Amino acid sequence: MKSLLSSIGTLCLLAQSTHAIDLTLGNEASVKSAASTIAFGLMKYYTGNRTGDVPGNLPDPYFWWEAGAMFGTMIDYWALTGDTTYNAVTTQAILHQAGDDADFMPKNQTRTEGNDDQGFWAMAAMSAAENNFPNPPSDQPQWLALAQAVFNEYATRWDAATCGGGLRWQIFTFNNGYSYKNSISNGCFFNIAARLARYTGNATYASWAEKIYDWETAVGLITPDLAVYDGASVAGTDNCTKHDQIQWSYNAGIYLHGAAVMYNVTGGSASWQQRVRGLLNETAATFFNDSVMVEQACEGVALCDVDQQSFKGYLARWMAGTTQMAPFTYDAVAPLLRASAAGAARACSGSPASGFSGIPGSACGFRWTEGGFDGSVGVGQQMNALSAVMYTLVGNPGTEVKTPVTSSTGGTSVGNANAGMETTGPLNTLAPITTRDRVAAGFLTTAVVLSVLGGSVFVIK
Repeated sequence: MKSLLSSIGTLCLLAQSTHAIDLTLGNEASVKSAASTIAFGLMKYYTGNRTGDVPGNLPDPYFWWEAGAMFGTMIDYWALTGDTTYNAVTTQAILHQAGDDADFMPKNQTRTEGNDDQGFWAMAAMSAAENNFPNPPSDQPQWLALAQAVFNEYATRWDAATCGGGLRWQIFTFNNGYSYKNSISNGCFFNIAARLARYTGNATYASWAEKIYDWETAVGLITPDLAVYDGASVAGTDNCTKHDQIQWSYNAGIYLHGAAVMYNVTGGSASWQQRVRGLLNETAATFFNDSVMVEQACEGVALCDVDQQSFKGYLARWMAGTTQMAPFTYDAVAPLLRASAAGAARACSGSPASGFSGIPGSACGFRWTEGGFDGSVGVGQQMNALSAVMYTLVGNPGTEVKTPVTSSTGGTSVGNANAGMETTGPLNTLAPITTRDRVAAGFLTTAVVLSVLGGSVFVIK
C-alpha cells in the first residue's frame, strides 16, 4: 500500500509540473499574460477589501510590512503591463494605511511597527509617484508627500549617540529589537533619500543618501567586498562592533538600487559607479545558482520563514530598477533575471489542496531551481514569481517601459517637504524644492531573523 500511495503521489507531482505557467521570454504578450495569471493568484490572498476587514492588511500569518511590499509590487505590475484591474484596491489600501498623520504610522500598527516596516509602505508611495500611478483625490494624502513624511521622520530618528549614527531597527524603546541597528531599516532610508533626490532635485536628500551609505560602510555593515550584513547590536558596550554577518537578498538589492539611483543623480560619478559594480558582482555571486536566484541563507536548508520567503521578489525589483538608473549594468543583470523568470514560471505549476485560491495549476512554489512546483505556497512565493516574470519587461527590446519620472520629466504627484514634521518636531531645514514640491511618479522587517551561520540558527527576535 505504501508503494502504491508513493507512486500515486509521484504521478500527481508530475501531472502538476505539466501545467506550468506558459512563458516565452522576450515575447511581450506572453510575459504579460503569465504575469496576469500570477497576479490573480497573488491578489486572492488579500482580504482587506472584504466587508469587516481592514483595507491594506493581509491575513495571518503575514505582517503589515509585507502588505506594503505587495502593493508596491502591484503598482509596478500596472506600470509594466497596463492592467488596471487592481488599481482601485491598491489606492484604497495605501491611503488607509497612511494613517491619520499621513506618515504610515496608523494606530492599528504604531506600537509594533519598526523603521523598516514603515519604509516598505513609503517605498510603495515613492513607486506610485515615480510611475505616475493615478493620483488620489486632492483631499487625500499624495504619493510624494507620503514618502517625504517618512524621510523626515527617519531624519529625526538618526541616532548619533550610538555607533556614530544610523537608524535603530525599532522605533519605540519597548519593542524587542530597539538595541539593534539593521541594514534594511537604514537601506529604506538610503533608498528613499536617493529617490527623492532624483525626483525633486533637492540636494538635501542626496546629502542624506551619502551620509547613510557612508555610515553603513564605516560600521562594517557593508564590507570592503560590498557584502551587506544584516545588522549590529548597540547593547551595552557593543556599539555596532558585533555584526550579524548573515546576508539576505533584499539587503543587497536595496543598496544596489539606491547606489544606482545615486549614480544617476550625480551624472554618473566614478565613486557611485564603482559601488554599483561591486554590489552587483557580490549580489550575483551570492544569490544566484546557475543564474537562478536563491535565498542562500535559508533556502537550501528549508529554514526560510514567512517574511524571508518574499525577499527574492524585492531583489528582482531592485535589480531591474538598477538597469534603468545605471544602464551599464543591463548586460550583466538581464541574463540573471531571465533565468530566474524561467525557473519561477516552472515553479508556478501547483494545484495544492489548500492554501491557494488562484487558477489551478498556477500556484507558485518557493524554490526556482527544482524544475517544478515544490509544494510551498503563500504571498511571498506568488509575489516573488510575479516579480521575476514581469521585471523581464524592463529593457526588453520592443517593449516600451518608461523610466521612472521626475518633477521635470512629467511627474504629477504633489509633494510637501515638511510632511511628517507636525508630529516629530523640527528637522534641519530642507532646501527649497525648485518645482514647488510637485513631483512625479515613480520598498522590512522580519519579525524573526534567522541567522544560519556555521549550521546554527540564532533567533534575534
